[in-house]
Amino acid sequence: MDRIGIYDAKAKLSELVERVEAGEEIVLTRRGRAVVRMVRAEAVTRRQARAAAVRRIRALSKRMNLKIGRAEIRRAIAKGRD
Repeated sequence: MDRIGIYDAKAKLSELVERVEAGEEIVLTRRGRAVVRMVRAEAVTRRQARAAAVRRIRALSKRMNLKIGRAEIRRAIAKGRD
């Protein structure tokens, strides 16, 4: 993950977008502090879908009085992809 200041990023925006499209994650900084993370839109969609799946699994396990840990949730999500 590359870090670049916002001032420099303005001059290289097209290049940065191409790098992100190729799969890189880039963090934009202001005064050395991270303020923005550039990621592919598909990556955000996958994260949102994964988070929604986790919420559904947790809600279901709560209704059924089951204790389901992170490992079981990951396996259930992976199994759902098959």
